[in-house]
Amino acid sequence: MQIHPCHADLGESELLPPSLQLRHVQRAGCGGASLRVMDVHALIVKTPPWLLRWPDENATAGFARQLAALPALADAFITLHGPLGAGKTTLVRHLLQALGVQGRIKSPTYAVVEPYALPGLDIWHFDFYRFNDPREWEDAGFRDIFASPGLKLAEWPDKAAAVLPPADLAVALHTEGDQARLAQLQAHTPRGQSLLAALGAAERQP
Repeated sequence: MQIHPCHADLGESELLPPSLQLRHVQRAGCGGASLRVMDVHALIVKTPPWLLRWPDENATAGFARQLAALPALADAFITLHGPLGAGKTTLVRHLLQALGVQGRIKSPTYAVVEPYALPGLDIWHFDFYRFNDPREWEDAGFRDIFASPGLKLAEWPDKAAAVLPPADLAVALHTEGDQARLAQLQAHTPRGQSLLAALGAAERQP
């Protein structure tokens, strides 16, 4: 995770803005001094938005396991933002595997939604990349899905922004080289805030 390094007190760390790319951090400075970006695995920023850096896919999988362990995830709505190849589907795949989904996890680019049923947990993975007509929302029964219990994950949510409810947690991904990913987490609801708080609490445990 990347924390603004101009603040020594992590409890008062200044969070990097949502649109900031990692290369900008590398060129930033405190009093003109150059700074070295560090990869760290502990989530130590306590207030959203959070800016994380995953140096490789193993780090992405580790974050997915942390998120999967949170009870509040069961009825959450999480949106995933970022360009093609940013790692949205990869993050979803690791999260579903951490939750217990077995077998091949398909991208719902053409089907729009892929459902998964686990004991005590229903999951819907949406991809709105090809979503063009808001009438599809009603025709496909998506309103009923979002009104029911379960975890909803949506890639390309901007394509359906007019009909989607507010996301509990928005995850924006950017590439950094071949493997590293820069991820910003922003809570938009009390449930999303509780997810971030629980992630922070889990990291503080010995």
